[in-house]
Order: sequence, then C-alpha cells, then structure tokens
Amino acid sequence: MTKNVAIILAGGSGTRFGYKLPKQFAKIAGKTIIEHTIETFQSAEKIEEIAIVINENFINEIENIVNKNKFNKVKRILIGGADRAESSLSAINSYLADNENVNIIFHDAVRPFVSETIINNVIDALKKYNAVDVAVPATDTIIKVSDNKIENIPDRSFLQQGQTPQAFKLFTIAKAYEEAKKDPNFKATDDCGVVLKYLPDESIFVVKGHETNIKITYELDLFIADKLFQLKQKNELDIASFNGLKNKVIVIFGGSYGIGKAIKEISLDYTNSVYSFSRTENNINISNIEDVRKALFSVFEKEGKIDYVVNTAAILNKEPLINIDNETINEILSVNFLGMINVAKESFKYLEKTKGQLLLYTSSSYTRGRANYSLYSSTKAAVVNFTQAIAEEWKEFGIKVNCINPERTKTPMRIKNFGNEPENTLLNANEVAEKSIKTLLSNFTGQVVYVKK
Repeated sequence: MTKNVAIILAGGSGTRFGYKLPKQFAKIAGKTIIEHTIETFQSAEKIEEIAIVINENFINEIENIVNKNKFNKVKRILIGGADRAESSLSAINSYLADNENVNIIFHDAVRPFVSETIINNVIDALKKYNAVDVAVPATDTIIKVSDNKIENIPDRSFLQQGQTPQAFKLFTIAKAYEEAKKDPNFKATDDCGVVLKYLPDESIFVVKGHETNIKITYELDLFIADKLFQLKQKNELDIASFNGLKNKVIVIFGGSYGIGKAIKEISLDYTNSVYSFSRTENNINISNIEDVRKALFSVFEKEGKIDYVVNTAAILNKEPLINIDNETINEILSVNFLGMINVAKESFKYLEKTKGQLLLYTSSSYTRGRANYSLYSSTKAAVVNFTQAIAEEWKEFGIKVNCINPERTKTPMRIKNFGNEPENTLLNANEVAEKSIKTLLSNFTGQVVYVKK
C-alpha cells in the first residue's frame, strides 16, 4: 500500500513585504497563509500524512500552529535548507529512512488556494506516472531576452505556467537528486526540473491547475488573496443550511429593529431560544456593562448555555463634527465602540463553554472616512480591527469572532439619516440577516463577511 504524504515547503526566511516573519506567517482572512494551506491538505481525504519543512528559526511558530489547530495529519516538522533543493532533500531523506512505498506531494506553503480536486487529480496521476506537475496555460506572451534585447518569442500555445503540488514516487525523486548531486553545476528551484534534467527518460505528466492557485510573493498578492478568500467565503456561505440553528441559543443586542430584528425573526423559525435586548425592548443599554452582564446572565440562567452573541446596536448621526454636541459624541462612542467591548468581554465566559461565536457589524464606510459621519465611519473601522484582534486572542479558546460588512441597507436608522432612497439601490434587512446566520453556522473566524446587492 502506497502512502500519500504532503510536504509543505516553508523553508524561506524572506520578508518581501515588510512582515517581521516570513510571508507564510502573514495573515489573511483570520489565519496565517500557512494555516490555510495546511488546512486544505488536512481535510483532503487522499492525504494520509503531512510533513512541514521549515527554517529552523521558526520551528516554534509552526509547532504552535499545528497544536492550536489540531492538525493531526502533521507527523513531521523538518528543518529546511538554504534553498528549495535542500528543503526538498530534507523531506526525501526523512522518508527514505522508512524504506516504505511513499508518494511525495510537494506544495508551496504560500499557495493557500490549492483545491482538493487538484490534489486528488495529482494523486490519481501517480498511479500511472512516477512524476506529476501542475500547470495552467500561459496567458501572457513570453519573451526570451539577452542584453535587454529579444532573442526569441516562443509559441504561447506550447507554454504553461507551473504551479504546485508537484508529486513523485519517492524512489523516483530520490534517484533524480542522487544523479543531480554528481553534477558540480547543479542548481534547481523546481523539483520537476530535477527529474527532467537528470532522469531524461522519465515522463512528467501535467495535471491541469487553476488560475486561483496563486503563489503569494509580493504585497499585491496579499490584496488579491484577500479578494479570493471573499469569493471562497461567499461560496461556502451560499450552501450553508439554517437547520444548524436547531437547539442553539442566540442573544441579539439591538434586535428591536433593522438587521437585528430580521435575524431574530428568521432564527425563530429554527430555534425557540432567541433573546433580543435593546433600549426600546427591555431598557438594556450596551454602553452600560452592568446591563450587558444582566442580560447575558438572564439567558444563561434560563437556558444553561449561550451559543451565539450578535451585536447590531449602533448609532448613526449624519452631521458635520463641529455641529455635534459633546453629549451626542459621547453617546455615539459609548454605544458604537465601548458597547462593542462590553458585549465582547461579558460574552467570553459563555462562548468559551460552547465554543461559540461573537458576531459584530461594520459598514462599507469603514474603508474610508466620509464627510458628515466621521464618528460612525471611524467606529466602524474600529469594529474591523477589534474583530481581527479578538479573533486571534480567542482562537485558543475555540471562540469564533467575525463581523458583517453590508452595503447600504434599508433600516429605520438609514431612513432617519438619508430619507427615502430608490429601493433597488439598497439591500433589505433580511438579506443581511440570512448571511449573518450563515456566518454564525460557519467555521470562519477573524473574517469580514461582505454582503452586497
């Protein structure tokens, strides 16, 4: 029986976009890049084992990631070399020592969008071939240049862009490197290249990759990756079922109108344990921590648990800053910012017990401060930073923290500030509520979930 082993190559120590740790430790969508990558192979049914090749200076970081995420397929953490070839050899030699039949599936740590479909196709190809690559057709014209002059323009129809995984029968890739070491001019950045050069009789089969299977190398790639995660996030939420609410206990702050009310009404079709608190319903003001404490305890006393806490309470005052009196300023900050903190702090002990989720709300205005509602915009920017920070702090406790970012939504608060607007330009509260509930039922954490018209 041949064992399929994924080798995550994370030996680099570069910091190309100014991050204090190597790029694989940069965070996107609530997790480090390498966490997303390992997670894909952890969940891939045909992968039986994972080994991570890492720079020796970052072994503690990767051990913490493996332990926190309970990546039980990770059996080896190996020290990488000065370049790609040495890191690959580290894994090859480690598995040669076992003298077993092994398929080695090399993958870049900074390609977090590899799909299980690609992984499965690569493993299936190894049933017939000893070496397998992944590639997509080249979309740009490739030119060969010497001394800043074009020497040749190859026919693009024959060109493809290589990706990973690259997979091999263990003894095939080991033999290729054995031959390569005899070459005093050996230099390689690609494992298939080693097979191609030193085992010329060995066929390398090419599996079709995907345009989204990008390698994150530069700062711009982080921006692109963030957008790709948003698309992936949308697809995951679209297939979620509200039936997961059964037997869940939900607490909503700000549930008397708008999005909070819509969440309450939809949730009540699936669970009877939905509790709403607001100043108008039961005189609960989230800017007062005692009110929050009392509300949560009353639910826990009745239900014995709390699975989800949702905070939609906020104040929007569309007015130039110089026209707002200090009392109103303090009220906006107390509800929008301090209230959010109060809800989070008081929810922690309940959500820790259920491994539950805290759901907050930002606004499309968080990305850029806008004239005439500077306080609202700035507090909504704070929600995003708070979500990301608390998600990281609470991850080890099993608590998920996310925030919803809806486009302009028809709510009483918006009508009060903007009057009547064309219906077809606004989301309705139910659309946002449905995406909110699906987020509660997801495994996301530290994410900004966009809801668009």
